Amino acid sequence: MTIVPDQRTSAALEPFVATLSPYDLGRSPAGVHRGLPSTTLSITIPEEDSLEIAWPGRPGSPDRFRAVVAGLHLDAAELRQQGGTRGVWLTLNPSGAAALLGIPASALAGHVADLADVVPAMADLPERLAACRSWPQRRAVVERALLAGLARHEEQAGGHELRATLAALSATDRVQEAARLLGCSRRRLSGLVRTALGVTPKEYQRLLRFQAARGRLVAAASAKRAGLAAVAAASGFADQAHLTREWRAMAGCTPTEWLREEGLAA
Repeated sequence: MTIVPDQRTSAALEPFVATLSPYDLGRSPAGVHRGLPSTTLSITIPEEDSLEIAWPGRPGSPDRFRAVVAGLHLDAAELRQQGGTRGVWLTLNPSGAAALLGIPASALAGHVADLADVVPAMADLPERLAACRSWPQRRAVVERALLAGLARHEEQAGGHELRATLAALSATDRVQEAARLLGCSRRRLSGLVRTALGVTPKEYQRLLRFQAARGRLVAAASAKRAGLAAVAAASGFADQAHLTREWRAMAGCTPTEWLREEGLAA
C-alpha cells in the first residue's frame, strides 16, 4: 500500500490525527491489501465503489463498506477494493476517537464499522470527496469534517490522563513499571486502558512492539539493508525467531512475505 507523504494537519487536529494521506493499493486488479495491527484507529474512504474487509479465521466475514472505521486489533484484516485502488486514509490516536468521532476507541476494538453508522454526520463524506478534483480539495473536505466533529465533542477532547498513560506504557515493556511511573496501581492502569482502548496494557505494548518492528523493517528494506535479527533486537524481541512468530500471529505472514507483498523485498 502506497501512502503519499503530505503536509501536516491543522493545528487543532494535530493532537488527534496521526496520518491524513491519499493511498494507492497498488497494481493488483482486485486491490488487495493486508491491514496490519497498529496503535491507531483508521478511517479508509475509497475514491470509487466500496471496500470488502475479511478477517481470516473469523466467521461472518467478509463485509462490504462504503467507508470504514477500524479500531485497535491484534490480527490482520484483508482489504479488497473494487472499481479502483485509490482513496483517502487517515489514522487517529486513541484520544482522537472520542474527540473527533464522539465514541471511545474501546467501542471499536477488534472490529470495523461503516463510517456512516459510527458518525452519521459524516455519512456523505465519500460523496463529497468524490466530487473533488484534487488532493488539496479532498484534504480540506476531510479536515472540515474532522473539525466539525471536534466542535461537536469538544468536551471529550481532553484525554490528558490517557495520553500520559500511553506514554508510560511506551517508555517501558513492563506494565508494573508503567504504573510506578504514573504513581498509580497496576489495577487502576489496567482499568483505564481497557475502558479507553478496549485492549489490556500488555496488548497495547504488544501493538507498540509490532508497530516499531514494522517501521524498522520498512526503513531497512528501503535502505537495502538486510538483517531481521537487528530489527528484532532493536524492537524488543528476544531474537529473530521470536519476531517471526509474532508476525505470523499478528500479520498472518512472515516479515519477509509482508515486505514482498508491499513491493519492498527483492
